[in-house]
Amino acid sequence: MAKTDEGFFERAGLDRANVQSLVDESLRDSDDGELFLEYRQSESFVFDDGRLKAATFDTTQGFGLRAVAGEATGYAHATELSEAAIRRAGQTVRAVTQGYSGVVAPSPIRTNVKLYSDIDPLHSAGFETKIKLLEEMNAYARAKDPRARQVSCSLSGEWQTVEIVRPGGEIYRDIRPLVRIGVSVVAEQNGRQESGSFGGGGRSGYDTYLDPVYWQNAIDEALRQALVNLESIPAPAGETTVVLGAGWPGILLHEAVGHGLEGDFNRKKTSAFAGLLGERVASPGVTVVDDGTIAGRRGSLSIDDEGTPTSRTVLIEDGILKGYMQDRQNARLMGVAPTGNGRRESFAHSIMPRMTNTYMLGGDKAPEEIIASVNKGIYAVNFGGGQVDITSGKFVFSCTEAYLIENGKVGAPIKGATLIGNGPEAMTRVSMIGNDMKLDTGVGTCGKNGQSVPVGVGQPTLRMDGLTVGGTAA
Repeated sequence: MAKTDEGFFERAGLDRANVQSLVDESLRDSDDGELFLEYRQSESFVFDDGRLKAATFDTTQGFGLRAVAGEATGYAHATELSEAAIRRAGQTVRAVTQGYSGVVAPSPIRTNVKLYSDIDPLHSAGFETKIKLLEEMNAYARAKDPRARQVSCSLSGEWQTVEIVRPGGEIYRDIRPLVRIGVSVVAEQNGRQESGSFGGGGRSGYDTYLDPVYWQNAIDEALRQALVNLESIPAPAGETTVVLGAGWPGILLHEAVGHGLEGDFNRKKTSAFAGLLGERVASPGVTVVDDGTIAGRRGSLSIDDEGTPTSRTVLIEDGILKGYMQDRQNARLMGVAPTGNGRRESFAHSIMPRMTNTYMLGGDKAPEEIIASVNKGIYAVNFGGGQVDITSGKFVFSCTEAYLIENGKVGAPIKGATLIGNGPEAMTRVSMIGNDMKLDTGVGTCGKNGQSVPVGVGQPTLRMDGLTVGGTAA
């Protein structure tokens, strides 16, 4: 399937008029729905233990047809791009409208905004260039410090094109590049081994990541983390003041608060934030937004997977709950406007309200002032995995880089610290907000109901009082 300036129909050999007729018939009597056509090419390379360990290339294509009737959704998908397959899918999804009489909602407004180019990352650099990059990254890391015992480097890219066909003839197109680079280093000293990692990416070609300035900084950071962890001591346990670093620690905000502000959980009243619009849910000064309109960011989209332009949605403003992230179905059922957060992993998955780039705005405190204000606590700079219960808001997150704070100064690095708390409650424990808000480096992937999509997170340095820390100290 060659990449040209032609649309999806021409490349797939589908008759536009016939397909439109099938969509109109299939979605008759529904409240909403669309035909989602997708073509995706992806590649990945892993260089480990001094050699190329894996190189993959994959092409997928298919369609998903959705009919929405009230709270019910009929969905069918196939990899076969033919009128016969779409017709069979239509017969399936029409089951949801039997005995139902709806009027299809108006199509999304159109936008001329393009947040990324149509560049194909897979062809923005040759195979040899990509392998050479990984070889050079491996050699640089090992030469940088003799304590580097194991180095793993990865590079991946994809080129996705979608067309969304609405009842009545409206068609929306988007071409989405996405790349990611990563490095993990294991360092050894006196028989002890510790690891560090760094990753980056966005909606672009490979050029940024082929620049030695970029990838050398990435390796320096991964190696720095590993060497810091070699000096770490067991983390203490108990309730204490926690200072969260800027950037990637926003993943705690994403998990502990962001998911609870998605429209479906609130419509069904299964979120800890359900029914709290207009009420205080966080400390004064806490403002949280979801913004899918930041050019080139991993979580950004020119349009979501329903054709709605993404937006900058204020979720919490100065501590007050202002809104939720919405797809079209949940927005209609809740009597509000969609926010451009209707997302799906692929044509084989139905729509859900999902985050894009979710972050907290900066405050007026210098990071140094925040740390100096803490007599005894923990400074959490990087996080690994975490879990959250949407209904209760309870979360557990593991720290991959953290330090003791003693008498207002950053002290020894610690190992094995986990943050335990309740998302809504934790937001009321924010007592100082830094002026250094930054976004993560472009590595976030969010899971929900078995679907994964790329996202971004961010925040400034924060002081949070009275968080529970699980530790490993005897």
